[in-house]
Amino acid sequence: GFLVLSDTKGTRLASGDFLQAHKGDEVNCRLLLQFKDGSVHDETAVFTQHKVFILQSYHLIQKGASFKEDMDVHMERSGAYRVKVKLRKGEEKVLEGKLDLPQDVYNGMVPTIGKNIEKGSTETVHIVAFTPTPRVIELQMVPAGEEKVRIGDLSKSASHYLLKPKLGPLLKIGAAILGKTPPDTHLWTIFTDVPAFVKLEGPLATEGPIWRVELTSPVWAK
Repeated sequence: GFLVLSDTKGTRLASGDFLQAHKGDEVNCRLLLQFKDGSVHDETAVFTQHKVFILQSYHLIQKGASFKEDMDVHMERSGAYRVKVKLRKGEEKVLEGKLDLPQDVYNGMVPTIGKNIEKGSTETVHIVAFTPTPRVIELQMVPAGEEKVRIGDLSKSASHYLLKPKLGPLLKIGAAILGKTPPDTHLWTIFTDVPAFVKLEGPLATEGPIWRVELTSPVWAK
């Protein structure tokens, strides 16, 4: 799919692609956004889908003025991770270690999971939040009603889901003290016939602004 990213006022900030390709028994899922100011968000998840989805590897690159810091993240199914962070002051640090990952860690796969849950059901999965120190948190997917959308001259119903990060007691207290409790993310999916991603609204980076990612169509040059 072709994507456009806007702020909450509708100002377009970036354009990009949502790509999926099979290689053997794996699916390579990539979200690439290129910002007008030269910033880049490049997120790749490789997963298998034998009855259930299993994340095999994850790679995230965020760089440029649109982000608080440049970050390059690698994470494997084993839980091994490497996070390279470059602050705006020029300082660099590298974090390496290993996490105990649940089976349902779905970094870079939320729109895909959103198309494969039962419509109207409430589900709980996990993601790893890189702050930049990685932390495994629960993500509750809660139905929030239906909304009408127009596709050309056709009217369709899109299911609205709230994606609510559930912090553990210690993280919740710390986030509240620092004023950094993560906001809910919003996801819209059309479930008619073949499920389709419509829109995602929420932060793409820790302490980042609320952005809106939507499908768009090519426009022919004159």
